Amino acid sequence: QVKLVESGGGLVQAGESLRLSCVASETISSLDIMAWYRQAPGKQRDLVAAMDSHGSISYPDVMKGRFAISRDSAKNTIYLQINSLEPEDTAVYLCNAIDYKNPAGRTDYWGQGTQVTVSS
Repeated sequence: QVKLVESGGGLVQAGESLRLSCVASETISSLDIMAWYRQAPGKQRDLVAAMDSHGSISYPDVMKGRFAISRDSAKNTIYLQINSLEPEDTAVYLCNAIDYKNPAGRTDYWGQGTQVTVSS
């Protein structure tokens, strides 16, 4: 069982930046994919950024530009840098890890999330 703990959210003004952190309970290089999602009230959960175990990064087209995912393997931590925050970025940001090597098949792990609120 992989535990993920997010931090770094808060209340910020439009135009500011935040860096979110997600600490994993095991070596992140052993996890096939780590990603950030966000979910606003009443809306679906959307992928923000993903990184595979080799360090390859991908962003959905709508997320390109202001978001940057990175990792520190020594700290078992991934980060999400969000620049030029907009009120529309207000959401719970969740860390996700995928393990394809589990004998039971693809296994997803989720953190509790960290709230980001952007005031105009």
